[in-house]
Amino acid sequence: MNTRSVTAQGRGQARRAANSTAMEAGARAGFVARGVIYVLVGALALQIALSGGGGKQADRGGAIGEIAEKPFGKILLWVLGIALVGMALWRLSEAVFGSVGPDGRKPTKRAMAAGRAVFYGFVAYSVLSFAAGDSGSGGGSSDQQSKDITAKALAWPGGQWIVGIAGVGVACAGLWIAGRALLRKYHKHLKLSEMSKRVRQAVDFTGVFGGTARGIVFATAGGFAVAAAVKHQPDQSKGMDDTLRSFTDTPVGPWLLVVIAVGLIAFGVFSWFNGRYRKV
Repeated sequence: MNTRSVTAQGRGQARRAANSTAMEAGARAGFVARGVIYVLVGALALQIALSGGGGKQADRGGAIGEIAEKPFGKILLWVLGIALVGMALWRLSEAVFGSVGPDGRKPTKRAMAAGRAVFYGFVAYSVLSFAAGDSGSGGGSSDQQSKDITAKALAWPGGQWIVGIAGVGVACAGLWIAGRALLRKYHKHLKLSEMSKRVRQAVDFTGVFGGTARGIVFATAGGFAVAAAVKHQPDQSKGMDDTLRSFTDTPVGPWLLVVIAVGLIAFGVFSWFNGRYRKV
């Protein structure tokens, strides 16, 4: 057997693995895990809006901490982390072989899938590290991490431009997320024919409301990064917790944060719908 046929055989095996039942199960479990994190972050943000939150963080670290405090919490974190590994591997398979749909093999689609694979790989690592006893990993403050990263970047040559461009990128990504949610672009990824009328209504409510709220949070965080670059002040940069808390400083007080928090919970529920109806 020559080298070319061995390589072709290897690619065929990799493709079959990417399209396997195990990979599908991993992707669906990943959506469920993502939903759990967003529901908890939304619930923590709601606590902050209504009662100050009692010092809790409304971010991924806060959500992981909440799970760890529950009975069998460490076991749940292991399950959550493994599910997120499944999501990362599925996104990686999309980057390598393309995703479902007529445009799934486009370079832009593959590049986005690769970026998501890296992101979910990092999230999975942080959750599993926390479950294994490294409390400074998954449970760290997103606000302090954001400030530290911004401070390091601003110290580089051209650091202000780097941070500013990154901030604009995050803000644009947030607007893109919100816009796609409002236009219901997620329809093409879901098995709509398998849904009842009520389920589809619930999917559209959580998809539009939740996706828009998530996009607003990203866009706002990007705006703070731009402000940090313009003023050359790392403290202007905010993680998810401080970004969410900033909504209480608006003229409507904490009620905007209430809306955003409920929206994040809705996005978590939408992720659970994806776990059931997503085309994988």
